[in-house]
Amino acid sequence: MSLDALYQEIILDHFKSPRNFGKLDGPATGVHHENPSCGDQLDLQVVIDEQDRIGKIKFYGRGCAISQSSASMMTELVKGKTVAETRDAIASFKHMLTGEGEAKIELGDLEALSGVKQFPVRVKCATLAWKALESCLE
Repeated sequence: MSLDALYQEIILDHFKSPRNFGKLDGPATGVHHENPSCGDQLDLQVVIDEQDRIGKIKFYGRGCAISQSSASMMTELVKGKTVAETRDAIASFKHMLTGEGEAKIELGDLEALSGVKQFPVRVKCATLAWKALESCLE
């Protein structure tokens, strides 16, 4: 199997069976973000526990395979991480797609989205959930 085929399989798997999809019960920090250029919509809810870790995280929305799979993989990566580690993940993802900032951690399956940087209009799709996460941490 080629690397491109493997990456496509990872993206489609997260799109068809998104992890942490739905709404949290109880109090949580939540935001709504939209990509007006394509219509992607995403609601993100986060609970930060007493140890300053992402205790719970869920997303809900609709959009293209890129935006939805990015959100799914993002929630998998940051769940259980400290706020500082989560900020490092955001910086690393942004660096992978835009070259801005610096890579601070390994992104695992999220590297399947690295090819998006060749399509600048799709970078907004891939970063939608990450911008929402950044808003939740502010």
